[in-house]
Amino acid sequence: MPTLNKLGSVKDDSPRTSPLTRLRIALTIFFALDGFIFAGWVVRIPAVKQQTGASASTLGLALLGVSAGAVITMMLTGRLCRRFGSHPVTVVSGVLLALSVALPPLTHSALTLGLVLLVFGAAYGGINVAMNSAAVDLVAALRRPVMPSFHAAFSLGGMLGAGLGGLVAGHVSPTRHLLALTVIGLLVTAAVGPTLLRHDAPTPPDDRVRIRNEPASASERPAGRVRGLVLVFGLIALCTAYGEGALADWGALHLEEDLHAHPGVAAAGYSCFALAMTIGRLSGTTLLERLGRTRTLVFGGATGAAGMLLGSLAPTVWLALLGFAVTGLGLANIFPVAVERAGALAGPTGVAAASTLGYGGMLLGPPMIGFMADWFSLPAALTSVAVLAGVAALIGFATRRAAVS
Repeated sequence: MPTLNKLGSVKDDSPRTSPLTRLRIALTIFFALDGFIFAGWVVRIPAVKQQTGASASTLGLALLGVSAGAVITMMLTGRLCRRFGSHPVTVVSGVLLALSVALPPLTHSALTLGLVLLVFGAAYGGINVAMNSAAVDLVAALRRPVMPSFHAAFSLGGMLGAGLGGLVAGHVSPTRHLLALTVIGLLVTAAVGPTLLRHDAPTPPDDRVRIRNEPASASERPAGRVRGLVLVFGLIALCTAYGEGALADWGALHLEEDLHAHPGVAAAGYSCFALAMTIGRLSGTTLLERLGRTRTLVFGGATGAAGMLLGSLAPTVWLALLGFAVTGLGLANIFPVAVERAGALAGPTGVAAASTLGYGGMLLGPPMIGFMADWFSLPAALTSVAVLAGVAALIGFATRRAAVS
């Protein structure tokens, strides 16, 4: 297995950073491509619904195919990464994601839509685990907490994909639009994939300096303790992803129905959250270097909780929008840090476990908010996002000693 020394000398003035930089650029592009393709599909859901003639309920069942395919595949992908390496699995998953996004507009019933979305969801789950596993290895080799930058690329790709999709939605059929995404995805994978295939995942030097708040390697811990810590970081990912899913589905409705915002202003609610999250992730590396992982988790969770309390209970639209933006800044780096810590502890299996729990939180958020809105009110239901952000902060603080021992 090639080591970091094969990529270059350990001297600071050597060319060793060149291959690592190329790997970082390649992975960043794959993260952006993932967000771009997924957002491109999401904005065409209304057109595909009309084409299939699905009702709201049957469409909801069909869309569960994405979730089911992703969750089922994530743990399998962790094992595939261990056997074949995260780089080849990332490239193969990128090809499958690009090919499968063209399938939904070819369907003409909710049943067939659900079946092809299983395939799309499997590819989506696969590439997320594989590229996060590759990113964990690269973070360790670089000895810098750059994980948030990869997730910032995902967010930027998603914003670009959604924006482009919105521009072409009235002029291009979903079949042509998503086929164009297939072509773009295959071209990008063909251009960037060879960089990953030429190098195995780099391994850090034996004498690496451990970053503050960085846990010891899995080999230095009892297996049971490793599994427990992976579960802890997975729960942190779940708590924060819950908020992302809830705001995506219910934020605009809260602004429009509870605060009587104009539909255009209400639609900007999630945009404020997503933009703030992207900005937070772009500055995440600097934040982690200054605060460390534990304080980033604690401060991020506390900030997210405060922001969501403002967003859900504010009496005016503009205060609620401010609250959404503060929530995005607070939650921005928690998920990337949680996934990275799980991966550092248990490799691709840890990434898969944390990703599965995190994705489960994103799926759990919208229906739970709906049930609580029926029982109480939508503003009260949205405070559950603040509660779970606070829980994430408490877990991060409670495990601060375990994370470094």
